[in-house]
Amino acid sequence: MKVSGLEYRGVSSIDGPLVFIENISNVAFDELVEITSPNGETRLGQVLDVTATTAVVQVFGGTENLSQRDTKTRFLGESLRIPVSKDMLGRVFDGLARPKDGLPAPLTTERRDVNGMPVNPYAREYPRDFIQTGISSIDLMNTLVRGQKLPIFSGNGLPHNRMAAQIARQAKLLNENVEFAIVFAAMGVKYDVARFFIDSFEKSGVLHNVAMFLSLADDPSVERLITPRSALTLAEYLAFDLGMHVLVIITDMSNYCEALREIATARGEIPSRKGYPGYLYSDLASMYERAGRLRDREGSITQMPILTMPSDDISHPIPDLTGYITEGQIVLERDMHQRGIYPPVACLPSLSRLMKDGIGKGRTRPDHPHVASQLFAAYSKVKDIRSLASVIGEEELSPVDKQYLKFGVEFENRLIAQGEYENRSIEETLAIGWDVLRILPRSELLRVTEEELVEYYDQKTAETKKEG
Repeated sequence: MKVSGLEYRGVSSIDGPLVFIENISNVAFDELVEITSPNGETRLGQVLDVTATTAVVQVFGGTENLSQRDTKTRFLGESLRIPVSKDMLGRVFDGLARPKDGLPAPLTTERRDVNGMPVNPYAREYPRDFIQTGISSIDLMNTLVRGQKLPIFSGNGLPHNRMAAQIARQAKLLNENVEFAIVFAAMGVKYDVARFFIDSFEKSGVLHNVAMFLSLADDPSVERLITPRSALTLAEYLAFDLGMHVLVIITDMSNYCEALREIATARGEIPSRKGYPGYLYSDLASMYERAGRLRDREGSITQMPILTMPSDDISHPIPDLTGYITEGQIVLERDMHQRGIYPPVACLPSLSRLMKDGIGKGRTRPDHPHVASQLFAAYSKVKDIRSLASVIGEEELSPVDKQYLKFGVEFENRLIAQGEYENRSIEETLAIGWDVLRILPRSELLRVTEEELVEYYDQKTAETKKEG
């Protein structure tokens, strides 16, 4: 039988955020630990590793003021659980779900394990429903689908925070009267970044529908490992217990992985690629796979994790492994950002693998799949022509190639670029897409149907000529 509440006096060693306790018995992995410092201050920890006689505990709140001889520890016989309630919407919490907004803790008796519950793959419902973010480069070219996990690959200095806030403000389900909520988690961010998100949600009036979990840069790094799990635990309660549709935005996964590497190094583990632990893939998967829909439940969880690629390297272990687990990626491009284009979404390396199932007739518009395919093909050709022009000069290009260059400029400046507070409907986005395609000759548009050309290309072209 499990013995809980047994108190131990003294620890064998303290190393960074870790405490090593010897001569223990009947202690389980992931068990919650209450740690009392010599001055009587209590803090929580979690069993990170355990043998027959020794436990390694990661301490939430840091190991400051702890001593080897006088520190007391008590194993609580359960894993970390946080309170969950619909009343947590409109509130700001730290990584352990403790109030950070000066208000009292939510009144609820419901507490859930931060590690979640395993889901039978057969019980999952295939994601198919379109989520409108109001951002054309996502809605038209890399569509977000309800229940999908679609990360944003960014770099230091790129506007991923502004983009995340814009998605949180604008995201909505079309043609459905359902409860929609946003759970936002930030790890290792500076205070001014956290303040930006709070102010942005307050000014736009959506804060009442957002639950925020913030672990600031000066908070203990081990708290970053719990923050996204706390956020996902609340999201699971809202989605699968209350039937709500939840969008979870997590930033920055790179800070999470750095904290994981720090803990692994302190434990003396053998490093893998770039010094990260060998279980980085399975650790990330344990969070990303908490998105989705269940056959017998009304709600859903859609994830948009954000990560900054070190040195803009998309082959770095963090984006590389993330790409294997998730269903696509939105990639931000530094060159477009330097040219003043917001949001600087690089459409060619970006991908939404579930896009085909969430767009088209009955979901967005029948011409959506073909317009997106045509724009992608044309912009890909623009990149080739720009490379050719850099060698032979633009004046040596054929008339059609010059039209493609003009198309590329309009595509970036009219379709991709938009205001930070500009919320475009999918109809407005498709209209802009057709306007941009009209720059190209009709004979070049091979991926749209003849009926679509007649309805959206020829008719508008004739109207333009008539007005002229």
